[in-house]
Amino acid sequence: MDDALVRAGRALRLALLIALALLFLVPFYLLVRNGLADERDITSPEWTFFPAEVRWGNVRELFEDPSVPFARSLLNSALIAVATTVGTLLLASLAGYGLARIPYRHANKVFYGILGTLLVPAAVTFVPGFVLVSSLGWVSTLRGLIVPTLFSAFACFVFRQYFLGFPRELEDAAQVDGLGYWRTYWRIVVPNARPVFAAVGTIVFLGAWNSFLWPLVIGQDQSAWTVQVALSSFTTAQVVRLHELFVAAAVSILPLLLVFLCFQRWIVAGVERSGID
Repeated sequence: MDDALVRAGRALRLALLIALALLFLVPFYLLVRNGLADERDITSPEWTFFPAEVRWGNVRELFEDPSVPFARSLLNSALIAVATTVGTLLLASLAGYGLARIPYRHANKVFYGILGTLLVPAAVTFVPGFVLVSSLGWVSTLRGLIVPTLFSAFACFVFRQYFLGFPRELEDAAQVDGLGYWRTYWRIVVPNARPVFAAVGTIVFLGAWNSFLWPLVIGQDQSAWTVQVALSSFTTAQVVRLHELFVAAAVSILPLLLVFLCFQRWIVAGVERSGID
């Protein structure tokens, strides 16, 4: 009797997980289905599971569209996301390690000041940030899109909390061998903190890839468009190209899926260790 109940419970959980998985896959199905259809199939009141004619040419049409430089936008987003992620991980981890390990009388005040920036709405700093970038001549440049977003108070907080619980024995052994703070950080701390780096890096990468408002304002020239700005150009007051919008959205999420698949194991371990909610 007990074995039957256990098996029934497992079967119920499995059925529930399958149902939830299918539910979460519905948006991806819609992207693929509508991306490979024409306008009539997308807007038709008679729904079909898949279009009668699969239009693989929509992908080629997307990259050959002269009005939207989608390939260039993908490259820009990739460069911005990678540079922002690397820069944020370096700066935030150094700041977090310094606040957690280097003795300094005002360390807590600096830390609370950094946390205080999280309470400032982004809209308050948007205009001053644009004025500063404009005065430096960085409008429509990758520098203007990357540099202002390099430091993250949230990432600094996560790294500081993680390094507070980092085993001091490893650092003490490094100092006995004559390593200073920098070499201890680079040779001991970083290799043993890969999970939290992966978790924070993934969050930063997703935020940089999906950023829209700042790239929209700074990337005024088409050569500086990101993928999110390019997506918005498919639906304007004059033109609505639904099939290109759907296939472009499907293509734009592929890098995110690759990042998750490559770092999935470290991301889960990093979330467990750092307490990211």
